[in-house]
Amino acid sequence: MPRIAARTTAHASSALSLAEYTRYLAQLAWVYEALEERGSREGDPAVFDPALARMAAIDADLAELGASDWRAAHPPLPATAAYASHLREIQRDDVRYLAHHYTRYLGDLSGGQAIAKLVARHYSATPDQLAFSRFDVAERSAERYKRRYREAMNDLALSPEQIEVLIDEVRASFRLNGAVFEELAG
Repeated sequence: MPRIAARTTAHASSALSLAEYTRYLAQLAWVYEALEERGSREGDPAVFDPALARMAAIDADLAELGASDWRAAHPPLPATAAYASHLREIQRDDVRYLAHHYTRYLGDLSGGQAIAKLVARHYSATPDQLAFSRFDVAERSAERYKRRYREAMNDLALSPEQIEVLIDEVRASFRLNGAVFEELAG
């Protein structure tokens, strides 16, 4: 979100728009749509908590932002399409999928509230436009939820080889996400 970050440091009297945030959120919609296509499966470990799903909140936010037609108005950037395609390719590999599940959901759970405050303050976004950042699962304590999530990851008792796959895929997640940010900035 380079442009948003740059804009949030701008002087408060600067004319700001929600257009860049809307564009960013629409790109995230393509990513989350692919991430959540996997759905819940019988026997899924607790770490794959379906209550973390963001797509409904993203759709609601985009509608509130005047972009209910986000699919037509904001087609996926090449980097976004590559990210979504990668997510679809790995959905059957729980370890690789977990890497993206972890980086997306815990990243948004950790930084989402801070980003929402900045967008509200600098872009005059309303709470109805920022549902994406509100996680019902963490209503009482985001820190407690994140600790339980990490405990659920540890309960998987991954082998050393699986841990290496997980780490490599977390790195891939950061690269794919970074590429989307770079294209948004371009």
